Amino acid sequence: MKVAVAQFAPTEDKTANLRTAEGLVRQAAERGARVVVLPEYTMFTAPRTDTRFVTAAEPLDGPFMTGLRGIARRLGLVVVAGVNESTSDPDLFTNRLVALDERGELVASYQKLHLYDAFGARESDVVRPGDIAAPETFTVDDTVFGLQTCYDLRFPEVTRRIVDAGADVLLMGAQWVPGPLKEDHWVTLLRARAIENTLYVAAAAQNAPTGAGRSMIVDPMGAPIASLAEETGVAVGHVRQERTAEVRERNPALRVRRFAVTARPTNSTTG
Repeated sequence: MKVAVAQFAPTEDKTANLRTAEGLVRQAAERGARVVVLPEYTMFTAPRTDTRFVTAAEPLDGPFMTGLRGIARRLGLVVVAGVNESTSDPDLFTNRLVALDERGELVASYQKLHLYDAFGARESDVVRPGDIAAPETFTVDDTVFGLQTCYDLRFPEVTRRIVDAGADVLLMGAQWVPGPLKEDHWVTLLRARAIENTLYVAAAAQNAPTGAGRSMIVDPMGAPIASLAEETGVAVGHVRQERTAEVRERNPALRVRRFAVTARPTNSTTG
């Protein structure tokens, strides 16, 4: 099966973002992808995560999601994208990754758990962290896909819970903020999550000026099989269950491990 990562730099113009997203999804469809993942904050991105994100947020039945549903239906593939979801609190929004199937139906979603309170940023000022719940997955041709967002990549327990839920492929949406060594962290962590969990990782990031780029698809041995540099575009790679089974036979780390992941008894979920 072909999976695509689509990289671009969303702006404060939601209509323009939707138009760009459709063009990238169309490229993915034309190249035979069955699933395409777009970046975190595909809906709306400003130079800093502040009250502008709250103002721009919409419910899941709002116009931006309606537009995404239409894209998935028209182009006939699963579309995964980051949206700014409004909440009952007028000062906060939810950072959510959504998966829409070929009919435009919501088949899974993921709320960011660890908020980006690091490297001088404070996402928790305007974002409500997700509740700790069973990971949501969806299936295409017997391949199970899980979802994760950006800063949660730095917490290996998050991905381990997703693979324990049955995921063969992890779909990651990110706005990986540029900075000293940040690009190295991004590539290293993506490969580490693939290696230690013996699954594919397909990660779509924002590119400059809001993100570091380097979207990629990594196989279960940690080898990048498709990638982008700093430009807007689409990369497509094959994911094969046979490859995952082969790697898990050679490296049975999931089967022989002696520890499980449990939630901490605390209300603190920020970074």
